Amino acid sequence: MYINPQSKLKFFTKFFTTSILSGLFVLASCQSPKIQADVIYFDGTIYTVNSKFEISEALAIKDGKFLAVGSSDEILGGYDAAEKVDLKGKSVYPGFIDAHTHFNRYAEGLRVVDLVGAKSYEELIQRVKNYAEANPDEPWILGRGWDQNLWEGQEFPTREKLDELFPNTPVLLTRIDGHAALVNQKALSMGGITSQTKMLGGSVILENGKPTGVLVDNAIDLVSTKIPKTTAEQARKALLSAQENCFAVGLTSVVDAGLDRETIELYQQLHQDSLLKMRIYAMVNPTAENMDYYFEKGIYQDEQLTVRSFKIYGDGALGSRGAALLKPYSDKPDQTGFLLSTEDDFKDLAAKMYEHGFQMNTHCIGDSANRTLLNIYADVLKGKNDLRWRIEHAQVVNPEDVSKFAEYSIIPSVQPTHATSDMYWAEQRLGPDRIKHAYIFNELLDQNGMIALGSDFPVEFINPLYGFHAAVARKDKNNWPDEGFQIENKLTREAALKGMTIWAAYANFEENLKGSIEVGKLADLVIMEKDIMVEDAKNLRELPIDRTVIGGAVVYQNTK
Repeated sequence: MYINPQSKLKFFTKFFTTSILSGLFVLASCQSPKIQADVIYFDGTIYTVNSKFEISEALAIKDGKFLAVGSSDEILGGYDAAEKVDLKGKSVYPGFIDAHTHFNRYAEGLRVVDLVGAKSYEELIQRVKNYAEANPDEPWILGRGWDQNLWEGQEFPTREKLDELFPNTPVLLTRIDGHAALVNQKALSMGGITSQTKMLGGSVILENGKPTGVLVDNAIDLVSTKIPKTTAEQARKALLSAQENCFAVGLTSVVDAGLDRETIELYQQLHQDSLLKMRIYAMVNPTAENMDYYFEKGIYQDEQLTVRSFKIYGDGALGSRGAALLKPYSDKPDQTGFLLSTEDDFKDLAAKMYEHGFQMNTHCIGDSANRTLLNIYADVLKGKNDLRWRIEHAQVVNPEDVSKFAEYSIIPSVQPTHATSDMYWAEQRLGPDRIKHAYIFNELLDQNGMIALGSDFPVEFINPLYGFHAAVARKDKNNWPDEGFQIENKLTREAALKGMTIWAAYANFEENLKGSIEVGKLADLVIMEKDIMVEDAKNLRELPIDRTVIGGAVVYQNTK
């Protein structure tokens, strides 16, 4: 067979070139071994939520932090690990952050009568009776979660049936929003409450000149302060149960609003003992003792706990008509709600927060409360800043006040499920015009280009996907109403995901630690079979979590 000499030359040239390159590749491989990681996840759809909102396929984790993020070829080619997890197309998100909860209160609630969803006063009474029969030695009967707006007539309950059933045992049943409570006569007597009882920022509801048993806002304290303190062991067990429930829905960090030093130090101890893995941003209760201690101690932050803010209560709740409104309630023209402190007290708190470098995070529901606190913030902050003071809830905001969020760099921290829980009756309270200025999430987002999203659990359910659904669809669990509630204020899915990850982290001064899947940040992530960014909105609430990871360690895995 004849072989052209030129072809022969080309063949040998190609052969030797290939051999040399192969040898160099092998040599380079020997000289550059793969970087060792603890675990590699690959072949997934990874929403990094970085500044470009990039989507990747794989990531490597080392020492509890993200070591690398990229394509599956890049990560598998450059990194090695004893554990490699094939995601098989599953979706991955930064660990979900709830920007406003009452985590400790939720934990305590696991030990009391669950009244959430009771559809009548009779059902409430039956649940209380069942609890009392199962716990005959309890010195108090405590419950939480009733909502008269679910009952026919929507009237507040009264204490007569509780007096009949429990004449010698004090009963305190807190409304779902925490701003009203039903107590029996035994509890009234222990609190020294009569028809003459008056206080700033609270009220005792009367009927025919006598207390009905319903206490609103600060009046609740007259009774709740008499409840025996939870033991350390009871608190520990409840918190660990609470975190397990939170892991199962993808939460890796929570903001706990309104804590005393004792609870914060319990969190620190449980963190040190590696029992509490949930990361906590603690808002401190502004008592004189707490302020003295934390102002002297200063801001504290590590990978598990941040203490740099105080939770202030501006007013009450809309459902119990304690929210402070500029004009009277549409369904109670003789009421406007009330502030829970004087304006001078709020101004004094603002000056102290500013002086000591702490965030001021104030609960504001009504348009009067929002205006009052926004103006007080403005007087202190002066203009644009990076102090990240927050308005919690920002539920009803007069159009004249919306721009103040932008002018003074104030962060709105809102709860999307409040809109879909309140939409059945909120217009009764506010009327057809004022309701248009309530739950204006998209409008608030436009002010600073960010919004922090939370749930306010146990006022609402702990599942952050409920909030995601409410934010993007503005519908309830039954996907009602068809067109969505005030749909002009829905959020895009990208904005909603940012609100429960990077923007929530930013609102906590934690954006350099968490909130996105980026090299060097804490390896907190959530893995799901379905993709919340593309799944039909009607299914969002029901999507299960496959795996929850904190600091690279799996804290929850779905075994179903």
